Amino acid sequence: MPRLRKAKIVATLGPATSDLQTISELFNAGVDVFRLNFSHGSHDDHRRRYEIVREVERVSGRPIAVLADMQGPKLRVGTFASGKVTLTPGARFVLDRNPAVGDAERVCLPHPELFEAVKRGQSLLLDDGKLRLEVLDSDGESIRTRVTHGGVLSDRKGVNVPDAVLPIPALTAKDLIDLEFALSLGADWIALSFVQRPQDMIEARAWVGDRAWLMAKLEKPAALEQLDEIVKVSDAVMVARGDLGVELPPERVPGVQKRIIRACRDHGKPVIVATQMLESMISAPVPTRAEASDVATAIFDGADAVMLSAESASGSFPVPAVSIMDRIIGEAERDPLYRSLIDAHEELPLPTRGDAICAALRNVAHTLGAAATITYTTSGFTSLRAARQRPLAPILSIAPRLATARRLALVWGVHSTVSADIESIDEMVTVARGIAMREGVVREGDQVAIAAGMPFGKAGTTNLLRIAEI
Repeated sequence: MPRLRKAKIVATLGPATSDLQTISELFNAGVDVFRLNFSHGSHDDHRRRYEIVREVERVSGRPIAVLADMQGPKLRVGTFASGKVTLTPGARFVLDRNPAVGDAERVCLPHPELFEAVKRGQSLLLDDGKLRLEVLDSDGESIRTRVTHGGVLSDRKGVNVPDAVLPIPALTAKDLIDLEFALSLGADWIALSFVQRPQDMIEARAWVGDRAWLMAKLEKPAALEQLDEIVKVSDAVMVARGDLGVELPPERVPGVQKRIIRACRDHGKPVIVATQMLESMISAPVPTRAEASDVATAIFDGADAVMLSAESASGSFPVPAVSIMDRIIGEAERDPLYRSLIDAHEELPLPTRGDAICAALRNVAHTLGAAATITYTTSGFTSLRAARQRPLAPILSIAPRLATARRLALVWGVHSTVSADIESIDEMVTVARGIAMREGVVREGDQVAIAAGMPFGKAGTTNLLRIAEI
């Protein structure tokens, strides 16, 4: 049976979720996409988890997406002689290229590209924003700063630079190794961390090609200045509120989240809202009411998916976290306000055949009270454009390639299936009826609206709309 909800759930696998039984329980509880976080774990760890996901997919008979999340260019300070120091407000502190261990006056910053990028008056945030330094000057060898917000700074804590576009590639040497490994496994989605500009995605596309779809993680304020351009060259976007919440004032994050979701809806690109959604469930069996509201807000805003990070990777209650997220989504989507909000932001079709057909598909299904909209898709394009219209009826996507079906498991409202290529309109209708019945999305006597492209099997040719009765 298909999921009854439209929005999808992404769950991160980790030490707490590495065996067949637990991953099976996560899937049965509602997970649509499993995330492999390459910031942690070995390649062997990720391979074992990937193989288990594919076993769950084989048993369930339902395409499951795997998202490989690259670590990206995370900036970190070096080490200290005593393991940590205390920085006091008003004190001077230097970050330099000297590899020697640090003290209360200086520490190594092993990222030479940063020394040319920062300017006087800009801020450096350390340890997820717990400490703040004001840049006094930089000469290419050292960055002299004044401590504005002090505290304890320990070995290898992160550095954020909210005021600058850093001249660093979005794919590091480590990322390129991880990327090739993830693609060799068969990952369906590749997430690129700390995207700052469209060129980051274009360069990554040159590495990935058509072996997977590319997702931009937006966690740098600089990315917001070219938001539409980044969305256009991405296959999907993640609102990564962890680092984004460090580099932006907390009060700005909700508005930025809505703006990113809006841009993705406009361009018909899937969007995930991530980080700290059910954070308390790392150690508690139930979420806070504020967390439940946070998940529901993302759903009301029209997000394609919501994501669990540490809650499912290392928390004590991974399966309950998925279960409650599933229930929150379902409750939000049943609320009359949800549909009115979705319809209030109805996307006007772009002047293309594909958009015209998918807009008509939505309208026809609504007028007839169709039980399902059915999309035949080779590349995934037709199903993506149908999802952009946010139809009331579920989208049954039929693809001839398993890789396409897996990728579409992330997309709002899409129940993804696989079937062999068709050769005629009559065969299209017959196959659509059979799969719709098999998957439990229709009953005898129901009507369905079908979109496809002719000639069949050719990507990007959406030009056909057909009504059929079961």
